[in-house]
Amino acid sequence: MNHTEEMIRNLETEKTEQLLTWLYGAGEDVLEKQKARYEALIRRHAEIFGEKPDLQLVSAPGRTEIGGNHTDHNNGRVLAAAVNLDALCAVSPRKDMTVRFHSEGYDPIEMDLSDLSVHPEEEGTTKALIRGVAAGMQQNGYSIGGFDAAVTSTVAGGSGLSSSAALEVMLTGVFDSLYNHFDMPYVLRAQISQMAENKYFGKPSGLLDQMASAAGGLVTVDFRDTNKPEVEPISYDFARRGYALVVVATGGSHANLTDQYAAIPAEMKQVASCFGKQVLRGVTAEQLTAALTMLRQTVSDRAIMRAVHFIQENDRVPEQVSALKEDRIDDFLQLIIDSGRSSYMYLQNVFADNRDQSLSLALCLAEMLLKGRGAWRIHGGGFAGTTLNFVPADLVESFVDVMSRAFGEKSCFVLNIRPVGAARIELN
Repeated sequence: MNHTEEMIRNLETEKTEQLLTWLYGAGEDVLEKQKARYEALIRRHAEIFGEKPDLQLVSAPGRTEIGGNHTDHNNGRVLAAAVNLDALCAVSPRKDMTVRFHSEGYDPIEMDLSDLSVHPEEEGTTKALIRGVAAGMQQNGYSIGGFDAAVTSTVAGGSGLSSSAALEVMLTGVFDSLYNHFDMPYVLRAQISQMAENKYFGKPSGLLDQMASAAGGLVTVDFRDTNKPEVEPISYDFARRGYALVVVATGGSHANLTDQYAAIPAEMKQVASCFGKQVLRGVTAEQLTAALTMLRQTVSDRAIMRAVHFIQENDRVPEQVSALKEDRIDDFLQLIIDSGRSSYMYLQNVFADNRDQSLSLALCLAEMLLKGRGAWRIHGGGFAGTTLNFVPADLVESFVDVMSRAFGEKSCFVLNIRPVGAARIELN
């Protein structure tokens, strides 16, 4: 029996079934779906690259942002979770520095990692992320090399669950698994991934997405010192308390919105500079109100409101964490609603102009359907994309039905929290 068939056969072992259930959630349909997905990916790798006795499987999850909307880039606090959707790679090492990367639904990539400098012409491409992660690994003392990869992902682009972070963290896992000991600290995974996205891909992002994907589980992160973020795992079972996490993808496009996203941290930092600081962390509400006359002569009113959002949202995160630790679910849900309202009114990241108000409609419908029984808020960067909803179990079916009629039958993601970040799946 060749290695491909042996790996496929081992999908049926009790050990593998327990691992897949741990990663993706319980349910016979979930398990069978993942087995079929893994088998198809393993066979695809063999069809493209031939039989490889050293084939490995590496996975990294998408993430959901629960609290701390646009706080990470100003050294704030966040509450986030890895989810049971992932980027999954069947990969084998090479003896040269060539990467052959076949991602389902995209054109194949072939590139050489002998040159790890920034290539401006690669900005915004998967090539940039591969090269950037490789550079970050090498700069931090890890071995790298070429590889042949077949990739599939359930973290759809535009789903708001950070397909880019899942891919980046997966790539750190690929190099770590093939050429090192698969023991990289998850904070370093996140930092390398962010560097690749910022410097090579050209997207100015904070560290929230990569940290949530790399850490796994439900975590609160304090970015007071971005070189040493403080990460605390939180144990909470929303399903046990009768709530499902439902992300609604409204179908809005993120294209041409880079300037809108970049303006948020830039305007917050404009306000911070008025207080002699580089970031808003440490500026208090009292200082802000005392300086209003000066601020209105120096920065825009929107910048001041965005600063108010940051200060209040940064204080909200530990309140949300305390509510979960003390099992005060009603207080927690109200804090989620308060967060969403602040993002809508003060941060102003629900829509960029009047041409696309899909997120506004999704929030409107959620409030109509869940008021008094759940919570709803903008999810992630905003302007286009997704909302996060805490939906009572008995309302999930009707909630998904209404949202699907508004935004399409594949618009809703009912999520579980995944307990681990980057994972090497061993089928032996």
